[in-house]
Amino acid sequence: MASAFLPRAGGLLLISALFLGSLAPLALAAAPGRLINHGGPILHGNINLGLIWYGPFGRVHKNTVRSFIKSLNIRSQGAYLEPQVSNWWRVVESYQSSARSPPPIHVQVVRQVTDQSFSVGKVLTKDFLPSLIQQATGGNPNVIPVIFTNRDVTVMGLCTGMCYNHGIIGTQPYIIVGDPMSECPGACAWPFYQSDYGPKGVILQPPNGNVAADSMVVNFASALAATVTNPFGTGYFYGFPMKATEATMACPNMFGKGAFPGYTGKVRVDPTNGGGFNVRGFKGRRFLLPAIWNPRTASCWTPL
Repeated sequence: MASAFLPRAGGLLLISALFLGSLAPLALAAAPGRLINHGGPILHGNINLGLIWYGPFGRVHKNTVRSFIKSLNIRSQGAYLEPQVSNWWRVVESYQSSARSPPPIHVQVVRQVTDQSFSVGKVLTKDFLPSLIQQATGGNPNVIPVIFTNRDVTVMGLCTGMCYNHGIIGTQPYIIVGDPMSECPGACAWPFYQSDYGPKGVILQPPNGNVAADSMVVNFASALAATVTNPFGTGYFYGFPMKATEATMACPNMFGKGAFPGYTGKVRVDPTNGGGFNVRGFKGRRFLLPAIWNPRTASCWTPL
């Protein structure tokens, strides 16, 4: 299968330490317009991830995120009444072509490291990214580093209208996802925490029993979709590259049909713990995933 870093169209855009996308889940405006294919490459084939857990993390955080990643490519027909994580991922895969059955994009974790001692400090700027990227990838340029930061870490740009970062250094894509619970739960943990903005709707219980872990899945899913569909700032987006509206940003605050400000839309409730969810995954695990722009229908797609 082709490498994830081979372009489908156009050349690679070399940008140094650029943040390409972010998620502002509480922005109440409607999507400004359909996403446009700017002709640049998107990721496809095998996507190898290198995870770095920056700072101490509990088992629930790691297990929840890793189970979500394992769920992306599990396609068991009829196992559950609810949609699967892989149904959501198929929408991401559909950005590759207009074919009815685009080739699968296989995602796997090939490396994990834990940096419990905060080796570059508790305030992260772009100057510290090369060191963390090296740790996460082991120097392999074909591994995408995903930096998960502990609740005690401040990341430049996060919690100020942004709940994740993705970008490139040279030709190396990367993703950063923070634990929002210390600095900005009302901005980056909705709908599992009361929103700082807009109508005060019903708060959902997290499906895996931990607000931080389940919020990080929502934000990581958004970051991964944006990284695949707009890895170098020349793929699918609306607006300007530095303030791009990307795959899930085009559908803000939506988790199910009928969503409106303060209301997630249609979701299901786990009778065992009251957790709100819209997809199932690895070993039946439940997740809540954001709506995503469907390039085939030019509209927002939700699992339920």
